[in-house]
Formats: sequence, structure tokens, C-alpha cells
Amino acid sequence: MEPADLQRVSDAIRTAEKSCNAEFICVVARRSSNYSFYPLFWATFIALLVPWPLIYFTLIAADRIFIIQLLAFTAALLALSTAALRFKLVPLSVMRAKAHRNALEQFMLRGVSRTSQRNGVMIFVSLAERWARILVDDAIAAKVPNEQWQIAITALLEANANGDMVKGFLRAIEISTRDLAVHFPPSAHQADELPNRIYVI
Repeated sequence: MEPADLQRVSDAIRTAEKSCNAEFICVVARRSSNYSFYPLFWATFIALLVPWPLIYFTLIAADRIFIIQLLAFTAALLALSTAALRFKLVPLSVMRAKAHRNALEQFMLRGVSRTSQRNGVMIFVSLAERWARILVDDAIAAKVPNEQWQIAITALLEANANGDMVKGFLRAIEISTRDLAVHFPPSAHQADELPNRIYVI
């Protein structure tokens, strides 16, 4: 993201926090894991399969079969380690679990759970997993059901799918603010406890 894009999101957060008594941050992760185990697993599986047809259907010497097996493992590992293929090997449930765990870690790390009024809101996207969530602290969760965030999440994911991540965050902030203003109207005494920014990790 360009500095101007980061500033647009920061400005949107400042505007949102004037319209409701909530503390926003945004986090975008390029990916939530390297998933390095999956290329290794499949390369090993392929390498274990390679010798069998050579043993049964050819007269190739054992030492040459071993060399072919090593070459097959190396080639498969290199090919499957490319980002384009690596993420296709990972089950969707695993990717979602990794992204969810990353979101929870960021929620704690960025201090969203430590605001004095327990009114923190984190808008999180993990790009490689194509996964997004809005995590909120206890005070907000007590009044706003999880289902109510789905419209903002859908708008965010749709904009990201169209290549406009900034627009997605701006729409998600706008929609979330509209919902929060009903239950948490702005207060003259509210403090700005979290940085008004988007973190790119």
C-alpha cells in the first residue's frame, strides 16, 4: 500500500471515532502462514511413488532409481514451493484456521483488548487466505451480534477481490461506524487510546 493509501485509511478511522464511541484499528496480513509443510509433504509422497513403476516395469539399476527419486523429490519440492502452487495444496479449513489465529494474535498484540471502555474494533484481512473478520472487545460484543458485521466483511472482501483494498477498508469502516453509532454514540469524554492507522504485516 502506498503512503497516500495508508493516510486515507487513517483519516477514515479518525472520522469514524468522531461518529461513535469506539476505537478502530485495521490490519492487513499478506499471509497468515508460509504453509511450508505442504510442499515438503507432497514432494516426499511423489518421491516415494516414483521408484515403484521403475522397479516393476524397467531394468534400471537400483542406484539409478535412487538418483531419479532424489531428482523427483527436488523438482517437486521446488515446483510446489512457488506461491502459486503452495497455497493450492492447503485445505481451506486449515487456511481459515491460520488466518483466524493470526487475527486473534493481532487483536492482543495491537492492544485492542486493553481499551479502558473495552470498545476496541479491529478490521482484519489476510490476503493469501482471502479471509476477513471484524473482532470487537467485550463491551461492543455484548450489544452488537457477530452477524451484524457480515455486511462490512462482505463489502471488504468484494473490494479486495476487485483489487481495491483501500476501498474495502473504507467501506468496512463506514458500515461498522453506522452500526456502532446506534449503540455507542460519541461522547465528549471518549479518549483516543489506539493509533489511528492500518498495520501491514
